[in-house]
Amino acid sequence: MTKFSILRPILWTEKLDETIGFYMHVLGFTLMARNDDWQWASLRKDDVFIMLSQPNEHEEVSKIGFSGSFYFTVNNVDELWEDLKTKAKICYEIETFEWEMREFAIYDNNGYILQFGEPVDNIGNTE
Repeated sequence: MTKFSILRPILWTEKLDETIGFYMHVLGFTLMARNDDWQWASLRKDDVFIMLSQPNEHEEVSKIGFSGSFYFTVNNVDELWEDLKTKAKICYEIETFEWEMREFAIYDNNGYILQFGEPVDNIGNTE
């Protein structure tokens, strides 16, 4: 049976430089590769990889966007919230939910929803 090992989303953007800047300067990603001829870039933070690209001509795109959100499991979610709450547009503030996750969400510069959560049983543990 085929094993899936990593998901690396490609986020479409009309503002490649601005989007690279957002992910690097606001979220702390590192630019791994960039190709201006392709209008493409690859970024990484820890074990998370994201690619950015302008839509190709063969892709029928009426609007840049995504009909969902990107959920990042993190440690120290409260610390991240304190860092990001004044740097990005807030979707919803930090809260502990009944499904035992403490989380919040922001919008990136393109309007993509980025959620950040930590299991409640991890909070306070230093591993």
